Amino acid sequence: MPTSPSIVTRFAPSPTGRLHLGHAYSALFAEREARRAQGRFMLRIEDIDPARCRQEFETGIYEDLAWLGLHWETPVRRQSEHLGDYRVALDRLAAADFVYPCFCSRKEIQAEIARSASAPQGPEGALYPGTCRSLGTTERAARIAEGRPYALRLNVAAALASTDRLTWQDLDKGLIRAEPRLLGDVVLGRRDAPASYHLAVTVDDHLQGVTLVTRGEDLLPATHIHRLLQALLQFETPLYRHHRLLMNDRGERLAKRDGARALAALRATGHSAADIRAMAGF
Repeated sequence: MPTSPSIVTRFAPSPTGRLHLGHAYSALFAEREARRAQGRFMLRIEDIDPARCRQEFETGIYEDLAWLGLHWETPVRRQSEHLGDYRVALDRLAAADFVYPCFCSRKEIQAEIARSASAPQGPEGALYPGTCRSLGTTERAARIAEGRPYALRLNVAAALASTDRLTWQDLDKGLIRAEPRLLGDVVLGRRDAPASYHLAVTVDDHLQGVTLVTRGEDLLPATHIHRLLQALLQFETPLYRHHRLLMNDRGERLAKRDGARALAALRATGHSAADIRAMAGF
């Protein structure tokens, strides 16, 4: 494990609900990696989705982390305040023909996948089948002129053709070869969200000087795409550490959508910050 004071980590939650024990583990893990190297620990609020993010949940993030005894650098980067940064990156990719407009609705994508006997599969199921990838310039322009909604997708094949062999270093798993095709032509931007998670997190980590990305092992597949974006945008590649996930009694990872018990609820029932740290293994 590097002991350089240049280690910079971050915890980057989305304010779409209250933090739970899994979040506590991830935040404590990132802070520990920074502190043990006498490095820097930052907090980032990933509020790129205005339909799901709420101010009360953002306030709750600060409350919960402070209660746990975490200390982070200020100012806190809020994605909603930096939309221009993502637009610049997206425009660079578009200018190099690494993205294309996709006019397919989710329903249409699912129907196309259902019709295909050999739909490509990724870590989380069937991938986008590339329906709009082959549309010509004239057809794309006509559909845009009609006002049809569209997303901008990464053309993974074109992007890989312009890069050398890509790898990244995971401190637990060693040198890993990037395989961006695992996730297919991911969305990088939409009309209602100027940047997807993949683009925003790659740009944020670069601009914040993050040198060690710590996050759950469920996000390891996403790192393949992020490594490709780093190469296309000529960003430095940080080190990575994909930590284990905390599970519930049914062996399922803790998640907001599944009703994982919030830290605020645990606090209200008498649990101390030391209790939560112990429950998380710290």
